[in-house]
Amino acid sequence: MKKKVLILGGAGFIGLGIARFIGENRDYDITIADIFSPGQKDSDFNQVAADYSIKIIEGDFTDPEMFFKLDSSYDYVYMLASVVGVNRCIEEPHEVIRINTALIQNSLKWIIENNIGKVLFSSSSECYAATTETFNYPVPTPEQVPLTIDKISHPRFTYAVTKILGESAFLNYGTHYNFPVTIVRYQNIFGPRMGFKHVIPHLVERFYNNENPFKIYGANQTRAFCYITDAAEGTVLAMENENSDHEIYHMGSPEEITIEELVKIVGDLMGYSGEYVSAPTYPGSVSRRCPDITKSKEHLNYSPKVPWKEGLKETVSWYTDFYS
Repeated sequence: MKKKVLILGGAGFIGLGIARFIGENRDYDITIADIFSPGQKDSDFNQVAADYSIKIIEGDFTDPEMFFKLDSSYDYVYMLASVVGVNRCIEEPHEVIRINTALIQNSLKWIIENNIGKVLFSSSSECYAATTETFNYPVPTPEQVPLTIDKISHPRFTYAVTKILGESAFLNYGTHYNFPVTIVRYQNIFGPRMGFKHVIPHLVERFYNNENPFKIYGANQTRAFCYITDAAEGTVLAMENENSDHEIYHMGSPEEITIEELVKIVGDLMGYSGEYVSAPTYPGSVSRRCPDITKSKEHLNYSPKVPWKEGLKETVSWYTDFYS
């Protein structure tokens, strides 16, 4: 009998990446449940859904009644559903907290009342925004660092607060109600169809609109970008590993680059020949971020395969086609 897989939030960027990987590499019965934000039922989504006969359940899962539309038994549940984006946090911090908290609470209630084999909760490097910045923990950063944010009232950190809540909630519910849980902390995952509220799509849009001089916000800040196919494969490895129960894994790439380098390579790919000038970055944005993925390599045999420049070329091409 085929294993049954549910991806809550499966219409999103990472969720669809996971669905595509499972469809290509596993003979599973896949269900995607999502509210479907505008534009998510695009040609990419429709193609994946058709190719792998994915069952679609559409609705707002902040409403607990929506969970009655799901089956009562799944072998694997990927809990990816949440709202994300720095702009969303700044503009509607109260909604980020309401939506993400409701999704966590409703999912856990449904899990403990049904026959669920294993659960994976998606978290983020945002959970230690102050760990490296304020308390000088090492970069590359391992999973065992304390989770900390800076100013509790700052709207920038509302997403991180909900992810910290989710990690604690899923791990403790898993222990108390005896179901296996794995946590994955994503680290700057990128690729085609990643949305429009992230740094790379924003850069493409600005270059496309002929901004000149081109402002580089936070030029000396560093990040480590991981291509979507690597993140999707690593997530499935974390879920399906028999020894990953109640463990936390970084999902990312260890290659750290500056924002200035990223911006100028995007500019080269888009044929920009104008001037660059430095500009300040978002308040609360950390100066360095790079994961230590030793644990994921040793436990899961996880190893990113796509060089960031190669992934960037694919991503820029996709967004340039979109804008044109």
